[in-house]
Amino acid sequence: MKRTEIKTLLQENAVGVEVNVRGWVRTKRASKNVAFVALNDGSTIHNIQIVLDVNVFDKNDLAKITTGAAISVDGEVVASQGSVQSIEINAKRLEILGEANPDEYPLQPKKHSLEFLREIAHLRFRSSTFGAITRIRHSMIFAVHQYFTMHGFFNIHTPIITGSDAEGAGEMFHVSTLDPNHLPKTETGEIDYSKDFFGKETNLTVSGQLEVETAMAGMSKVYTFGPTFRAENSNTSRHLAEFWMIEPEVAFNDLIDNMDLAEDFLKYLIQYALDHNSDDLQFLSNRLQEEEKGKPEDQRSMELIEKLKFVLENEFARVTYTEAIEILKNSKPNKKKKFQYLIEEWGADLQSEHERFLVEKHFQKPVILIDYPASIKAFYMKQSEDGKTVRAMDVLFPQIGEIIGGSQREENYQKLKRRITELGIPEKEMWWYLDTRKFGTVVHSGFGLGFERLMLFVTGMGNIRDVIPFPRTPQNAEF
Repeated sequence: MKRTEIKTLLQENAVGVEVNVRGWVRTKRASKNVAFVALNDGSTIHNIQIVLDVNVFDKNDLAKITTGAAISVDGEVVASQGSVQSIEINAKRLEILGEANPDEYPLQPKKHSLEFLREIAHLRFRSSTFGAITRIRHSMIFAVHQYFTMHGFFNIHTPIITGSDAEGAGEMFHVSTLDPNHLPKTETGEIDYSKDFFGKETNLTVSGQLEVETAMAGMSKVYTFGPTFRAENSNTSRHLAEFWMIEPEVAFNDLIDNMDLAEDFLKYLIQYALDHNSDDLQFLSNRLQEEEKGKPEDQRSMELIEKLKFVLENEFARVTYTEAIEILKNSKPNKKKKFQYLIEEWGADLQSEHERFLVEKHFQKPVILIDYPASIKAFYMKQSEDGKTVRAMDVLFPQIGEIIGGSQREENYQKLKRRITELGIPEKEMWWYLDTRKFGTVVHSGFGLGFERLMLFVTGMGNIRDVIPFPRTPQNAEF
């Protein structure tokens, strides 16, 4: 008999139909005459209850039905006698596909900490929490590609190995085939990268932006969605060494157009999650509320569904960096020295606590900050006429702060070249990027959305390690 997915079975609610289901046992409870098995196959947060007559089935097979075991069941769909589910399956045939020794299987039916689940990342997909996160992650990946396809964008695969540092941060993973015990040296004693595989020093990319700009100048509307890497020795709940970035780049768009695109894009993704992952979101919402019920009310997170609707139901406030600094300087947390990083003067780099104050307390809606000081932003951003700021933008959300960073790009060849020189970026490494400003240059803009940052917001999880299947962090590449 052909297998029916549990999600399909629950949606169709087809009482009287003979079906085959296969999956992994979540729980089993038994009495003298009957055993009840909660089975899950990953297609939905919900389990299907299997009812087995213990006098019909082999006792050895029944004993092998333990948490984590994989089984196949043929049976009839019947109306459930219990209040938890509407239907269940009266089993007629049982096959044990894979046993799970209860003395060894670590995911027993009890509450496990997220820290423990990270230690068994190869098994955590079988938990309800990570099943929900995985389904939402898939939906968001699909929605990203669907949104851009609907709006005429072309997906560009930008290189993972690159010779450029798009952010100028310098914290990059080196890629080399040189023998570390016998490194070739130049006459001046430096490593001779001309002997390396690519004939030059190369790294894992921190961003596909520079390369995707070259595609923009010919294809008009393009985007990347790929892995990016930062060799930042940071073990916080907000940092990963390997993560995924979504980076659209649009010809003929100025900063206003860029803000419009970012707001529309984010609202589309969040609406998609609400429309297609309501059960998983409700499960994660309940989980978060259960975890935080011991906290004082003013320290609890906004309810997850309410938080997502908060973004959808509000137009994003658009505020200049200069206006934001004045608001923050005069705010109660700053005057009473409640901020960890006090705002004292124009030019300060805003921290998450400042971003959250603007969103959650002052404006009480998502915020787009624009026109940042040039000194704290990347070299490629459009220089404003005031000589001090650049046409940058950051989109700020409740609870997580910045979710998108972007800008109108500097399309003027001379200004871009001068900025590269000022920052000491080797021009010989950027010749191809400068070339795009010599031949048919146009106004253009784009932004970067860290996919795991989006996942943190949509799922309500508190640690970025829990929204990516196999987190890569300092001292951790276990799986």
